[in-house]
Amino acid sequence: MSTINQHITIPKNVTSNNDLDFHFLRKEGISYLEQLGGKLWTDFNSHDPGITILEMLCYAITDLGMRIDIPLENLLASKDPKRALHTQFYKASEIFPSKPVNELDYRKLFIDLPGVKNCWLRKYEKQVFVDCKNSLLSYAKFNDIPEEFQKDFKLKGLYSLLVDFEEEANQSNVIKEIKSTYHSNRNLCEDLIDIKQVKDQPIAICANIDVFSEVDEEWVYANILFEIENYLSPSLQFYSLEEMQNKGYTTDEIFEGPILKNGFIDVAELKNAELRREVRLSDVMKIIMNIEGVKLIKDISVGFCDETLTQENKWVVCIDADKKPVLCSKSTFNFTKGFLPLNLNYDRVEEYKNQLKEDAIIAQQLTKDDLKLPLPKGIVLESQEYTTIQNDFPDAYGIGQEGLSVHVTNSRRAKAKQLKGYLTFFDQILATYFKHLSEVSTLLSVSGVESRSFFTQAIKDIKGFDDLVSEYPQSNDDELTELLLHQFDNNIERRNSILDHLISRFAERFGEYTFLMKALYGTATDEIVLANKEAFLKDYKVISAQRGLAFNYYNQPKNNLWNTLNISGFQKRIARLMGVTNEKRRHLTDSNVEVYDLESDGKTVYRWRVKDAEGNIILSATDDYPTTAKAVEELYFAALQIVQTSEKEVDKAFERSDIDGLQIGFLSVHETEPEDPETAIRYSFNVINPEEPETSVDYIIARQFKYYDTAAELKEAILEIISFMKKEFTEEGIFLVEHILLRPDVNTDTDKGFFTICADNCDDCGTIDPYSYRVSIVLPGFTYRFSNPDFRRYMEDVIREELPAHILPKICWVGARKGISEDNDLFRFEKAYKEYLFEKTKLEQEQPKDELENLMIAMRELNTVYPVGRLTDCDAEDEALDGRVILGQSSIGIIEADKEENTDNN
Repeated sequence: MSTINQHITIPKNVTSNNDLDFHFLRKEGISYLEQLGGKLWTDFNSHDPGITILEMLCYAITDLGMRIDIPLENLLASKDPKRALHTQFYKASEIFPSKPVNELDYRKLFIDLPGVKNCWLRKYEKQVFVDCKNSLLSYAKFNDIPEEFQKDFKLKGLYSLLVDFEEEANQSNVIKEIKSTYHSNRNLCEDLIDIKQVKDQPIAICANIDVFSEVDEEWVYANILFEIENYLSPSLQFYSLEEMQNKGYTTDEIFEGPILKNGFIDVAELKNAELRREVRLSDVMKIIMNIEGVKLIKDISVGFCDETLTQENKWVVCIDADKKPVLCSKSTFNFTKGFLPLNLNYDRVEEYKNQLKEDAIIAQQLTKDDLKLPLPKGIVLESQEYTTIQNDFPDAYGIGQEGLSVHVTNSRRAKAKQLKGYLTFFDQILATYFKHLSEVSTLLSVSGVESRSFFTQAIKDIKGFDDLVSEYPQSNDDELTELLLHQFDNNIERRNSILDHLISRFAERFGEYTFLMKALYGTATDEIVLANKEAFLKDYKVISAQRGLAFNYYNQPKNNLWNTLNISGFQKRIARLMGVTNEKRRHLTDSNVEVYDLESDGKTVYRWRVKDAEGNIILSATDDYPTTAKAVEELYFAALQIVQTSEKEVDKAFERSDIDGLQIGFLSVHETEPEDPETAIRYSFNVINPEEPETSVDYIIARQFKYYDTAAELKEAILEIISFMKKEFTEEGIFLVEHILLRPDVNTDTDKGFFTICADNCDDCGTIDPYSYRVSIVLPGFTYRFSNPDFRRYMEDVIREELPAHILPKICWVGARKGISEDNDLFRFEKAYKEYLFEKTKLEQEQPKDELENLMIAMRELNTVYPVGRLTDCDAEDEALDGRVILGQSSIGIIEADKEENTDNN
């Protein structure tokens, strides 16, 4: 049989259970002994002390294997509420649901609102006409343009909502609630134009019905009306989790789509609950005959109430599109018991009917517990508990709790102590394994904050232990872990591997990102990427569920439009994938970095400084630079040197008493002798380039112009700046503009030429629609990573992969820091976008014309910033590639010797 097309699979169960088989372990141990010492040791019988030791170790291993094999919920259980099962894993209600992505999802969301019986989304049709001659668009047709210069298209992504309101609902309030709910769950590049009540189409049903003599005819009539009305305009039922499971749905199917307040809706029932296109007489007859108490239908008919409408088939009434059939006053139901006609009390019928509605509502009322999938309740088994194997040896060995007789010789006591010391080594290894087993929940938790990856515990029940081991902290496991395992615990590398495992369970990966970061951050990469992975996992339930979500622009306060996390789910996801620590919509030109000019020897030179969140200067340049580009280059070099300095190096260095002139990573520490002998020594530090000699002007890159009174204060300051540069310092951010939100008011046809387009797009191959499913992604092209061509290419690939497939992005790397350039297109865009959002949120479909026009101008003026390029001789094979313009891979903007950066208009 050919193996070419066979699938490669990973088996679910890879355990051999050999760790539970004492005899297998004993046999394997003896086999190793034969290989290692077979020439000297040939007696492997049970009476041999070495075999006894082997058997004790095998027994301990089987105990460990048994504990590994216990149910997972017991292994993860903990008495500490901070380590409870729900803190270690995402619940089904957190990880399975998503924001609505299709029509059924939105219908679920709106039906969950009070006052909404049913609803249906419809495409909103809006035609746009194109003047290809003058490059203009309009909702009204251009009458003065030849046909060959005219084109048209329909806007996509716009919707209307048809609502079947509950009878008692306050429609005005319900519509407000629908709008608020929709905009909180709006899909990227989509919008809701209007909300309409479903129009009625009256029909008449006339029937003569015979009922059994013992039934309540008013109750029968009420049931007939209730069931027929539900047939004409169906209501949807909410189910509990148990009811959905009984229907055969799996957990992921039950929680698919948005999470609802009132329960779960059966998707199959939702699909069938469409507006009825026809009313069949056979269906009505079936409904009536299924009512308890109905004996037979003597006569029945169905038809239009409007006599001007023609009914082609007496068995079927066709309903107009987007209308719902309702019973009109011409409907009559006559009841008999045998030959005796009945007179009904219609007030009582109405009471019965209302009672049926109330009963239906009560039947659907569910508690919160009915909607939760409970986590398994584990039994806390204290899996870390360990007792020494020495106490299991026969008393003849003299190493257990009974010890040796008082009459034995000192030589015998020495041998027993020697054996106890030998076995203590194995005891500590086994105790460490048991401790690791108890920390599985810590290591594999998605919300874990534990930085260590190695653990151990003290052995506490060996008699005479203090005579065997010195400086052994029996009462402090953390101290013991630090003492025994610290040198082996490459916790950053190991934590990265663990997080890679957890991330892979969500079918995500960071491999390419990590590889790229190595070239940018050197030895600090693993720690920075580790922080990125931790943030990614902690936010995964958000960035997974909201990946297609747009931001909420409707009726928002200003603080929820700027300096806010009210952004698209796509931006949040890209931020976590790319390690952008601050994804808020904010002024990106307002940076922690300040580049300023000053006069030196009649020339303008530049310097830089970095400020913390409170505006305090924490790092400054030590040299003058001829251009802003050179100043920023040195700034990033200084920042790189800081983040590559390890906190562990700092802690270890300050254990010394003499720190003057000490180099810690890429920092140098200095003591300053005071001019006044009575004044204490002060301390400072510099950022250095160790590759330069100390006498070189390039040795000191940057410094903090501040002195500290004690070495402890200096250490704290160094640790703070390392932490700030690794975790808080950022100039990165993401703007995303949905073009569909920039459309003019669709309710007017008077404006002509409201938007200009490129005339080249009027050819048959190009698209002329600048609005539908298009976004502009604006990124600050001046930051350390965003100015790197390789990182840009990688990020652009990720953006295109992560955007919904039907959305076309335009990616712009633009701008400069505030104050560096007078012609700052990013600053103009930020200002225009902010003003537009503040005005747009007050309106529904209307546009703030002035603010929209300013935003459109600012977007047209965005220029992508490219790294400085140079043209070189093609035959110069030994020339470095950095900065070279390579045809087919580089976008050539302005290439001049005196230009600091290249730009390309977007």
